[in-house]
Amino acid sequence: MLRPTILLVCTLALLSSCSTSESNTATTDTAQAGPVAKKIAHEMQEHGKVRTDDYFWMRLTDEQKEATTPDAQTQDVLDYLNAENAYQKEVLAHTDTLQKELFDEIVSRIKQDDSSVPYKLNGYLYYDRFETGQDYPLYCRKQGSEKGKEEIMLNVPELARGHAYYQVGGQDVSTNTQLLGYAVDTVSRRQYTVFFKDLKSGAELPDQLTGVDGGVTWANDNTTVFYTVQDTVTLRSYRIYKHTLGTPQSADGLVYEEADETFGTYVYKTKSEKYIVIASRETLTSEYRVLEANNPNGEFRIIQPRVVGLEYNIDHFGDHFFIRTNMDATNFKLMRTPVNATTKENWTDVIPHRSDVLLSDVELFKDYLVLSERKNGLLQIRMKRWDNTSDTYMEFNDPTYAAYVSFNPEINTNELRYYYTSMTTPGTTYAYDMKTAKRTLLKQQEVLGGKFDPANYASERLFATATDGTKVPISIVYRKGMERNGKNPLLLYGYGSYGASMDASFSSTRLSLLDRGFVYAIAHIRGGQEMGRHWYEDGKLLTKKNTFTDFIDCGKFLVKEGITSPEHLYCHGGSAGGLLVGAVVNMAPDLFHGGVAEVPFVDVVSTMWDESIPLTTGEFNEWGNPQDAKYYDYIRSYSPYDNVVAQNYPNMLVTTGYWDSQVQYWEPAKWVAKLRATKTGDQKLIMYCNMDVGHGGASGRFESYKKVALVYAFLLDLEGITK
Repeated sequence: MLRPTILLVCTLALLSSCSTSESNTATTDTAQAGPVAKKIAHEMQEHGKVRTDDYFWMRLTDEQKEATTPDAQTQDVLDYLNAENAYQKEVLAHTDTLQKELFDEIVSRIKQDDSSVPYKLNGYLYYDRFETGQDYPLYCRKQGSEKGKEEIMLNVPELARGHAYYQVGGQDVSTNTQLLGYAVDTVSRRQYTVFFKDLKSGAELPDQLTGVDGGVTWANDNTTVFYTVQDTVTLRSYRIYKHTLGTPQSADGLVYEEADETFGTYVYKTKSEKYIVIASRETLTSEYRVLEANNPNGEFRIIQPRVVGLEYNIDHFGDHFFIRTNMDATNFKLMRTPVNATTKENWTDVIPHRSDVLLSDVELFKDYLVLSERKNGLLQIRMKRWDNTSDTYMEFNDPTYAAYVSFNPEINTNELRYYYTSMTTPGTTYAYDMKTAKRTLLKQQEVLGGKFDPANYASERLFATATDGTKVPISIVYRKGMERNGKNPLLLYGYGSYGASMDASFSSTRLSLLDRGFVYAIAHIRGGQEMGRHWYEDGKLLTKKNTFTDFIDCGKFLVKEGITSPEHLYCHGGSAGGLLVGAVVNMAPDLFHGGVAEVPFVDVVSTMWDESIPLTTGEFNEWGNPQDAKYYDYIRSYSPYDNVVAQNYPNMLVTTGYWDSQVQYWEPAKWVAKLRATKTGDQKLIMYCNMDVGHGGASGRFESYKKVALVYAFLLDLEGITK
């Protein structure tokens, strides 16, 4: 029996669309272009109110998706997603040549035989490198110095052969440097299998660990590893196991189980390599346990029992644990405590709290303490000797930039590796001698093709005034010669969640827009942490709408300044940034000519209500638990899916991945279906669903740029730019 789920309606042909009721009776509707999904009313009783979801049927279980033979519901969903993909190809078919040109152009700037800067650890230099034409890297090392003989630890191009998706996760080399544990995901759902390799002989060991979140952590006996296991339904990381090489996984001992469903857990080793650490965290509270790495069969002990609202993280040096914490410190401070007296009454200040400086991170060295800080929305790197004989900051000259402490695994060194980039400066890795203040350039990202000259581009840091008077930073970059005449196409990017800061960095990919006249801007909106911890607190839970109004106000400011206009302004965000896009096009549709929402989190009420969905329980302190009426009402008032109305929306491109575990594919699919059935006007509405991948998109070095080319072609087409 045929199931008339959808009918692909072409804009260039006189075909009728259909809407199917619960009885699958088709009705004619010629007003909408594109696949029109059937409606089956699904009523949900919530706080004495009825919420109806006509597209609830699009939700499949993992079992349904993984079944060899699809059932009727699964086939309906697949038919719909495939029809959307077919429609996307049809609508943008005239851009195929442009997409290929963009892809070739983007890839041509990338050095194919590239390699990372080696880092030193236990007598080896570790690095990864690409060979020409390969999508995946070789993970390598050399003993002693760069003149040493190369050992290829993992040949990922070979390992990935035959897989539509292949991602190497955590890698960890044993203390004696002879064994490698590495994690592999072939589905794109953050569910890993750990394999082991003898680096001396090159032989793969028979041990395999399934259902692992990430990688493994070695004890110092070079035989024992600790790893994290996920709940098979929610994918919450909730158990820590101990595995002994040469034994089956079924014999592994449970070391720790996180009973609180709002918490996740993971395991790592301190930089000193003296302690194995189990961390338990949720958004606002954390707890740590430690075990001497020389005694893997011992018992873990708690540093400080969890206290609601107390956040801390730890590292070890000498006779102390060093603790970055928010205890009486909104912007965090650094404290320390003796290794044998670790509860908070024993903590003493090392770097006191400062109301105008956010302490983002800490790096410990034998003679130096290195601090990553944020002041006035800009990153700082501070180096302080333990003996207090020096305390200095690095100087950075760009108006907006990003500067990060790189991977520095060795503690007995004066060399600090750091990474610097700006919107006009390719990513650059330096070695900085903290004793002599000598800076050595180790590597700068090469931009091939001979066309890129940083002198041709300019960046600025601007401030928009939000509705409540708050000054919101904006980083912009453009090709010099740009006139403030309101005619410049501008892509405005935002995120604004989880306290994640979107710093201004270089992108060789972005040149394909800048060189065609686009201005690119990042709105550093509340919900991130660019301006300090309060910036995050003022953009979550019952203040979440500040994130959306900040973004709108940034767009209005850019229009007022004459940099762009609503006819040329585009919004862009992914994941929680996709929620941002969904919210702002509901709230201010006339401000934008188009929008791109990648893997968008748009069905907020339904997802946060359902604790079986991955990530839900761990995010109640970010969004609120809608089973509490006050959060329900607030979330429902901005949730993009629940606030679709009959109005002219901007042109939209929406992307998703069928195997996405972070934002399930059905959220953007339902949203697009509802938009198409509800919106007015003839603006484009296109969805692309990659049927092989999850949240992070395609694996492989170059494959992901095909989607970038698609996004850019969509934007350029709206501007009438064909080359």
